[in-house]
Amino acid sequence: MENQGIGVLLVNLGTPDEATPAAVKRFLAEFLSDPRVVDLSPWIWRPVLFGAILPIRSPKVAKLYQSVWMEEGSPLMVYSQRQRDALEARLGMPVALGMTYGNPSIQSALAKLSDQGCRKIVVLPLYPQYSRTTTAPVFDKIAVSLKQTAYLPELRFVPHYQDHPAYIAALAASVSDFWAEQGEPDYLLCSYHGIPKRYADLGDPYPVHCNETTALLAESLGMPREKMSMSYQSIFGREEWLKPYTEPTMIELAQKGVKRLDVVCPAFSVDCLETIEEIAEGGKEAFLKAGGETFNLIPCLNDSSAHIAMMEALVQQQIQSW
Repeated sequence: MENQGIGVLLVNLGTPDEATPAAVKRFLAEFLSDPRVVDLSPWIWRPVLFGAILPIRSPKVAKLYQSVWMEEGSPLMVYSQRQRDALEARLGMPVALGMTYGNPSIQSALAKLSDQGCRKIVVLPLYPQYSRTTTAPVFDKIAVSLKQTAYLPELRFVPHYQDHPAYIAALAASVSDFWAEQGEPDYLLCSYHGIPKRYADLGDPYPVHCNETTALLAESLGMPREKMSMSYQSIFGREEWLKPYTEPTMIELAQKGVKRLDVVCPAFSVDCLETIEEIAEGGKEAFLKAGGETFNLIPCLNDSSAHIAMMEALVQQQIQSW
């Protein structure tokens, strides 16, 4: 396909540059200072964040990152770069990778696309289910990045794709392929990243989107709903978040007699700290301690061919009228 000045901005959340307390502190400071993520008054929140949370959490989180760090870097960054490379090769047009927090920044990615002559840009945040805490900050960062730009590019923004047939097909294929090798479990749990319940009460459609994905995946797999459910992980702070929570759900399943539990994380487009450490290590330990016998994390879609094909389909839909 001839480029015609079209480019793609692929966006994920971000990751520390290194698995060190200092790098983690820089990353968490930017992430947790975003009012889209934590909407408390900065006069209340910032002293708590910088005075207590960051000094205490940064060294602990750095150790967790060290446990999952790959030779080429953070798993989220490694898989995201592979996605960028594969999508660019498949589309035959410029694709730039930007992170909402940390490096490479969204601003630097937009500059790259501009330098390559892209005046029409499809923005693809890799969050299948929309949330004010993940998808919306991408739009915010783009707006800030373009404030000083003399000539604004045309933008097409993909806000969510929780029910897109190609996404559901890719998810179902990844689960089916895993089961073809390992056999089927007693139970399949879909674990999504959590958000405060209050955000959903105020209109964030995230739990609705998560429910849609889970129902469509169950239908595609032909999985009886009594053998499959969903939960929310990565809970932070004292406020009530969306329920049920993942780890208590795993423990309850083990106590009810589930011997083999498989977990899939449909909200994560790449494996990262929250899937590899929190689920594959921490979740496994909790499930086995509670009486379970076998625990599997089904890998995220990462740079699988079905996932890249889905991204291509989303981009092609956006550029039809260009």
